Amino acid sequence: MDRIFVQPKRRKGVRGVLALGLSALLIAAGLGGATAAAADYSQTAASLNASQAQFSFTPATSARYVDIHYTGVPGMGQQNVRMTDSGGTWRHTVGSLSAGTVLDYWFTYEKNGPQYDTPHFGYTHGGSGTTVASPTFDPPGGSYPSARSVTLSSATAGATIRYTVDGSTPTASSTVYTGPITVSASSTISAIALKSGSANSPVASASYTIGSTQATCPAQAEVPDFGPNVRIFDPGMPASSIQAKLDADFNAQKDTLTAQFTERRYAHLFKPGVYNGIHDNVGYYTSVAGLGQNPGDVVINGDVTVDAFNESDKGVALQNFWRSTENLAVVPSGGATRWAVAQAAPFRRMDIRGGLDLFPASYGFASGGYTADSKVSGKTASISQQQWYTRDSNYGSWEGGVWNMVFSGTNGAPANTFPNPPETTLGTTPVSRDVPYLYADGSGKYRVFLPSSRTNASGPSWANGGTPGSSLPMSQFYVVKAGDTASSINNALSQGCNLFFTPGVYHLNQTLNVTKANTVVLGVGYPTLVPDNGVDAMKVADVDGVRLKGLLFDAGTTNSQSLLTVGPAGSAANHSANPTTLQDVFFRIGGQIAGKATNSLIVNSRDTIIDHIWAWRADHGNAGTYGWTVNTGDTGVVVNGDNVLATGLFVEHYQKYQVIWNGQNGKTIFFQNEIPYDVPDQAGWKSPNGLNGYAAYKVGDNVNTHEAWGLGSYCFFNDNPAVNLYHAFEVPNRSGVRFHNLVTVSLNYKGTITHVINDAGAVTPPDTRPSNLVSYP
Repeated sequence: MDRIFVQPKRRKGVRGVLALGLSALLIAAGLGGATAAAADYSQTAASLNASQAQFSFTPATSARYVDIHYTGVPGMGQQNVRMTDSGGTWRHTVGSLSAGTVLDYWFTYEKNGPQYDTPHFGYTHGGSGTTVASPTFDPPGGSYPSARSVTLSSATAGATIRYTVDGSTPTASSTVYTGPITVSASSTISAIALKSGSANSPVASASYTIGSTQATCPAQAEVPDFGPNVRIFDPGMPASSIQAKLDADFNAQKDTLTAQFTERRYAHLFKPGVYNGIHDNVGYYTSVAGLGQNPGDVVINGDVTVDAFNESDKGVALQNFWRSTENLAVVPSGGATRWAVAQAAPFRRMDIRGGLDLFPASYGFASGGYTADSKVSGKTASISQQQWYTRDSNYGSWEGGVWNMVFSGTNGAPANTFPNPPETTLGTTPVSRDVPYLYADGSGKYRVFLPSSRTNASGPSWANGGTPGSSLPMSQFYVVKAGDTASSINNALSQGCNLFFTPGVYHLNQTLNVTKANTVVLGVGYPTLVPDNGVDAMKVADVDGVRLKGLLFDAGTTNSQSLLTVGPAGSAANHSANPTTLQDVFFRIGGQIAGKATNSLIVNSRDTIIDHIWAWRADHGNAGTYGWTVNTGDTGVVVNGDNVLATGLFVEHYQKYQVIWNGQNGKTIFFQNEIPYDVPDQAGWKSPNGLNGYAAYKVGDNVNTHEAWGLGSYCFFNDNPAVNLYHAFEVPNRSGVRFHNLVTVSLNYKGTITHVINDAGAVTPPDTRPSNLVSYP
């Protein structure tokens, strides 16, 4: 986004109604532990009446507490409840049920000090029985120096287990499990459990790497040196000292003309407590975050602000990129927090005790944006924002809608009224797992919290007292800072360490290889990875549970085939129980340097969650770093894995297809795109099917199932307004491929898009008005 100065029409929004949660005593933050053994307990689920069911849990060893977690109650997100002990059996009653309501539930229980998590179970109210518990694996998947004997079990008594070892999905006709499986070579075991009269379990998988020593990270400091670019504040510091440091960083990072492509990077981290009179204006490459375990642990009576700060901005926020705020409560000094941003500026885990304005004070143009896992007690107003996506949050109310406003799992969101006003609202998010984040525990040591996955999520993960999940000590993280090289980073990975990237620019002369399941790579302050000499910046193995968060991949001047690849080609392991997540991971080709990369992101692993990325081929920047033959890049995102979910997909200006989706059963909630501005001529810009241009979002010809909601693609053929794109979305005509609420726009009427999707939808009209399509087919 750069040169588009279009005054959108301001619209009045639709007031939402907050859904009420269950009244219950909720678990404290941080619950979650090792996988339970079925012999440790018994559990039941039984209907009490037409609207209630009782869940019981009896541990074999007396427990100090038992918590039940469940999803599926209509209108509610995940619930986390301390059960009631009655003679050694813990019980909880769930209401608001009707015939056919399906609940997914599991337990956390204490046993002699440690706590354990059970597998997930299913319950259908008024149905014939429960869903069989998924198989578990002993030992769990991972890396082992020699062959292992793997035992499978299901918590459902009398269940039969069937399995595969070739990466295929097990069925009722797969091999029957009769005893331990010898794993002598690297492979993946996938299994289901079946029982007559009950629904088959979900598929469970475990990947084993045999022949390598299982690495253990050498102990790192629990209170590490985060380097010179991380500012850590505590409530005992004078407010004037804190403000002086904030102001100095802001003045360095403020200017759109001089700081947008600087190499300076900063993080502002606030220890738990209350801060009065603090005003953090957030400039380029600056992350602001609380160091509490939950947002309310850090309260700023003041402001965290992004606006059109500079005279050169002329009141618009179209280039307010690369900045973030997270894990704070803010009591805004003027009644509302202003977060007037464009792309790559996430607003996560925020508790705004007032209103939220997503537009500049000038009411100028803005092109954002993304909110997740947040709560705003007052009104959220988008006004001049062209598009915005909100996931798993609570709004007091919402006002605004220009082209493409999308909500999933958000209480207080407007009704689904696309295109007038252009609001797309989904009641829940199919799968979400909120971001890993740094926090300080009660002893002053640092840990990284790992939120649990949620299905059919609604509302913030912390809304009922604390985010469910587990944590890792910083002793298991290698802190990457100035002076580190690809060799030292890879050495830490090979030793089994997680990575914590501090603010900085890191040149890589070799690919970073993430090979261990459940590795966490967490960055603050927009750490930037630049591949040199044509290497790919990072590759992630086809393993469970890798979490990447807060990274900027910036293409080097020698072409890379891909900046980030998740899973090798042909990856087939099932990761549904523990997917890899990519969150606030951004890609840039050009702008800073004359970068080149054929693809920015390739996802081969199944079940991956892509949660807020911006892949951007630069349309502006430092002199000599952008142009049709300068910063070359074919495609932003290529998805080959099945069952991949994208929530918040921003992809712009690539020279061929912006997104290619070849995997089956993919889902996208919110897509924002601009076609390249700098296409020189029509003759050289035609897709393989002979049509004008390359679609923004292409679903592969062999795909049978795919669904997407809230998608926008805009053209601005500034270098040659005679250029035309035949259609913005190209998909196979199959009943399982469904698109909802699409929009195309010709910005300032520079060129045209003939159809929205395939041959459906009208040509983009003049005057920067949208062409809308509610559904396809």
